[in-house]
Amino acid sequence: MSTQRPTSPERGDFIREIVAADVRNGRHATIVTRFPPEPNGYLHIGHAKSICLNFGIAHEFGGRCHLRFDDTNPTKEEQEYIDAIQADVRWLGFDWGEHLHFASDYFGQLFDWAVDLIRTGKAYIDDLTADEIREHRGTLTEPGQNSPWRDRSVDENLDLFERMRAGDFPNGARVLRARIDMAAPNINLRDPVLYRIVHAAHPRTGDAWCIYPTYDFAHGQSDAIEAVTHSICTLEFEAHRPLYDWLIENLPVPSRPRQYEFARLNLTYTILSKRVLLRLVNEGHVRGWDDPRMPTISGLRRRGFPAEGLRDFAAMIGVAKADSVVEVGMLEHAVRNVLNRTSHRRFAALNPLKVVIENYPDGQVEEMEVVNNPEDPSAGSRKVSFSRELWIEHDDFMEEPAAKFFRLAPGREVRLRSAYFVTCREVVKDEAGEMVELRCTYDPATRGGDSPDGRRPKATLHWVSADHAVPAEVRLYDHLFTRPDPGADGDLFADLNPGSETVLTGCRVEPGLVEAAVGETVQFERLGYFSPDPDSRRGQLVFNRTLTLKDSWARLQARARQDS
Repeated sequence: MSTQRPTSPERGDFIREIVAADVRNGRHATIVTRFPPEPNGYLHIGHAKSICLNFGIAHEFGGRCHLRFDDTNPTKEEQEYIDAIQADVRWLGFDWGEHLHFASDYFGQLFDWAVDLIRTGKAYIDDLTADEIREHRGTLTEPGQNSPWRDRSVDENLDLFERMRAGDFPNGARVLRARIDMAAPNINLRDPVLYRIVHAAHPRTGDAWCIYPTYDFAHGQSDAIEAVTHSICTLEFEAHRPLYDWLIENLPVPSRPRQYEFARLNLTYTILSKRVLLRLVNEGHVRGWDDPRMPTISGLRRRGFPAEGLRDFAAMIGVAKADSVVEVGMLEHAVRNVLNRTSHRRFAALNPLKVVIENYPDGQVEEMEVVNNPEDPSAGSRKVSFSRELWIEHDDFMEEPAAKFFRLAPGREVRLRSAYFVTCREVVKDEAGEMVELRCTYDPATRGGDSPDGRRPKATLHWVSADHAVPAEVRLYDHLFTRPDPGADGDLFADLNPGSETVLTGCRVEPGLVEAAVGETVQFERLGYFSPDPDSRRGQLVFNRTLTLKDSWARLQARARQDS
């Protein structure tokens, strides 16, 4: 039984209704689902939706979910991907227990069942090339043509299949096809290929095999071997379901699973094609599969997205029968909700501007008590050093303030978070006329950020002590593509966003962030959510911006509710 305990909200959908009805009717004693990735790349946010659905249903109905690798294509599969997929599923909060399986575990049984189809006259060896098979298949309006090799005898087919297994033929020379109906309205039933010759070493079986089953042949039979009750697939496999059922019905499998389809995830500004993601990696458009701009689970994790946020997002969008496009703002909204509740607040200046408090005692250092998270009293507080020289954010000062600019300006008083009120007295510039320093004074009576006479500055700024600040590199991320529908004009890579990553150097952060662990996302007050990158070292901190504080999607939804 799955040991996963999801904390995200659960909601009903048509697949859960089907499962619930099967339980009520006594159709299955134990509900068994599976997540069956092909190890030819890293998982992405669309896979996260499927993981949450399959493991979630198994947990809700007291059953189990298997992790099964569909490792039937040795030319594209690598152990790196197998390891990464397991790490991603675990990070999302799910556990398959003892039920880790591989389609390659069943290669012997699948071969025997292929022989069974040949013996019963339901499969044959075809010498047509792949292109010739496509030509013979017909169209949606025209039936296909029988292969000239379709009527080979059972004995000849058995002999050729054994010779294929023995390695007597080169790649593409022959295939095993099911004998169904070349005039079937569903093209997937027009004698589909079940086995092909691939002379390539397999990550798990090595050179033991040189013929490999197709996905259509391996998938349903693997489900049957594992006693899967509900084989949940994305919508593109709906047309394959008749073949799934035909194979189950025509083989001596130990159980009778059923396939159900749901709409895959489509996100604005995002591509969820493994083929395209592989190109992005191989062509150097990104740093790798775990680049924070990538929609891969490992990329989102590196960027600082919490697993709970991804689970909440999956619950928010639900499970539908028809394809649609989800605003990426929904994902960001779900993540912000989690981070606002759980992340500790910290001080940082990304574009630092020096502030010297002229009437503050030179050499004096005070420890200010700063709340870690106003949304979570149990998070407590921390001590932050305050001294005569500080860093503030450059954007928090304007020499000639515009209308509605309430932050620091000449002669204006502001509050420094949890510290003092300060007033700007002088702007120091270099020879080029650039601001390099602000000279300010402070009011000692306002320690902690409150005034005994009731003064209330219109702005509260964050700050970092110059003597205690730690330098950091900060990487700011935006959408990888410039348009919500990448490639809609025909050239996907022309829509790549050249400003998707901006690297800031010379940033200053409070010293406690030296201890921040990779995977721990914090809020830089007033700036956004940030997470230490694995590139960080004690001598050089690197932070990725997870998200800004701005949540335009939530505001748009609120406005839509008002308009309705």
